[in-house]
Amino acid sequence: MRYTLATPPTPRTAPCARGRGRAAGVVAVGLVVLSSAACQTYNQKTNAAFSDFEQGRFKAAMTTYGEGEVVDSPFLAGAEAGTAGLAAGDWDAALEYFGLASNAIAAFEAEALLSATNTGELLMSWVLNEGMKEYRGEGYERVMMHSSYALAFLAVGAVEDALVEVRLANQILEHEEELYEKEYGAGGLGHFISAVGYELVGRPDDAYIDYERMEAKGLGGELVGRSLVRLARALSRTDEAERWEARFGVDIERPENAARIIVIAGIGMGPEKREGTLVLPLEDGIFQLSIPVYESKPQPVPGVELEVVGEGPPIRSVVIENVAEVARKNLADRIAWLTAKSAVRGVMKLQLTKRLEKDHGGWGALAGILFTFVSERADLRSWRTLPDTWQACRLFLPPGSHELVLRAVGGDSVALGTFELAPGETQFIFARTLGHRLHAHVVGGGPAPSPAPEPPVAAALPRD
Repeated sequence: MRYTLATPPTPRTAPCARGRGRAAGVVAVGLVVLSSAACQTYNQKTNAAFSDFEQGRFKAAMTTYGEGEVVDSPFLAGAEAGTAGLAAGDWDAALEYFGLASNAIAAFEAEALLSATNTGELLMSWVLNEGMKEYRGEGYERVMMHSSYALAFLAVGAVEDALVEVRLANQILEHEEELYEKEYGAGGLGHFISAVGYELVGRPDDAYIDYERMEAKGLGGELVGRSLVRLARALSRTDEAERWEARFGVDIERPENAARIIVIAGIGMGPEKREGTLVLPLEDGIFQLSIPVYESKPQPVPGVELEVVGEGPPIRSVVIENVAEVARKNLADRIAWLTAKSAVRGVMKLQLTKRLEKDHGGWGALAGILFTFVSERADLRSWRTLPDTWQACRLFLPPGSHELVLRAVGGDSVALGTFELAPGETQFIFARTLGHRLHAHVVGGGPAPSPAPEPPVAAALPRD
């Protein structure tokens, strides 16, 4: 695939706590307690697939997640498998799985409210725990899904499809911000893909709007600032150009018919949900409150650097989307609602314990306490394979042959090879860091001319 500017272009597992026996009283509660005790959290059920992903065994992770046997959410099955596809550079698989995730939540996104068909699972979430509901993703996860889907479309040259997905991402983000009356400083990945896409199809005025939105959210730093300077001058917006130049400096000179290289990288691992539980022993039983909280992970690699061998210092990526920060903010806005539901369930289960004690004595009270303890659990499902941040950088080069090296700062270095860039061409490098390891895939650029045959490469570059 070669880009040139301005060229138009499942069955769900039965809930663990669901009993089928006909026994009454203590026996019924006992069955529920025993089955509940066997439940595993989402993290526990997906640990093998997650370990495969972390170790770079993307095909294995993709298969396990995609089969849906360990994931009771079609949204998560598609999102996790799609992310593994992106990291592997398997664009077709990424498109397939993100398509499944998108289809799984399409009706929910369109309706905005739960339909009548979900009344049963909504009731179960009030009575037993939040995990009884089908998981359709946190708001920020749905934004990320559409942006990631757009990234896969960009990788195969389907620019218009990518633009459709980022528009959906922006609509969901605006809905979340309106719902919680908060600006998250999110959507940077979608805005950046949109801006790049508009430049590719020759619509710099629309690209300029996306860069403005990123700048207003404090995302993209110099990368966005330099883009605003460049496009303001190209669009003859003199006053705006002067304003941006006062902040980011005057526009730089670029080679005639310059080619450009754009790096988009997922850095590190995003946060995971952990359970926060409060247990209050009372005279008639226990009152238990359980809610999810996000826990951040160490990030040994702060970013990536692209070096064009023999042509100056490397350029370093900047943050265009802070996934971990947005995740915490988005969940914090739902905590009051989740806490209220958990509190109501706690009161209901306390009343159940009192009734069991009245009917069955001490054994009934014990059964009620155990039932409360094992059934009141926080919903820990989340999109585990998301990165901590999305970062990007861009470099303008004269057309011709260039040798490229990508480095994870403080981690691996990957010699990408030597490529022949045509006038006006845009080459993409899609990367992911996991620990100190770096995985990178190049889209665009022809093989550099060589006077002698070279040994075959491990995988051919995607080409038009």
